Amino acid sequence: MSFLSSFNISGSGMTAQKYRLDVVAQNIANAKVTRTEEGEPYRRKMTVLSSVNTGTFLDALKTATGAVQKAGVQVEAVIEDESALVPVYDPTHPDANAEGYVMYPNVNTAQEMTDAMGASRAYEANVTAFNATKSIVLKALEIGR
Repeated sequence: MSFLSSFNISGSGMTAQKYRLDVVAQNIANAKVTRTEEGEPYRRKMTVLSSVNTGTFLDALKTATGAVQKAGVQVEAVIEDESALVPVYDPTHPDANAEGYVMYPNVNTAQEMTDAMGASRAYEANVTAFNATKSIVLKALEIGR
């Protein structure tokens, strides 16, 4: 039943891309937030994806011998982008500093839309792979009739 691992791989990819898209949506929603609960402007968040395999020799040996089939992708972490915040001159804003500048989040909406499209395309690719595997399994079952 090793073909079932193909479903798991595609499923983990779809889950990771959905999470990535959720983070992009959070960034876009907070693109103008100048004060969070911590009192700082919102900082852009990024997802870090990694392979499910731990990369140890024992895991490689088990995978090579067929003892274990661990594969796929997972969200390793969500990190904050440490790039500079965007200063905008607006002395009437309640969050303006002594010079009249308001620090806005480091969220670039065009970049976020590009990331959203990439996550969406990767999700679609995983759906296509899932459906192809399903089709192959169905054809194989028809052979047994």
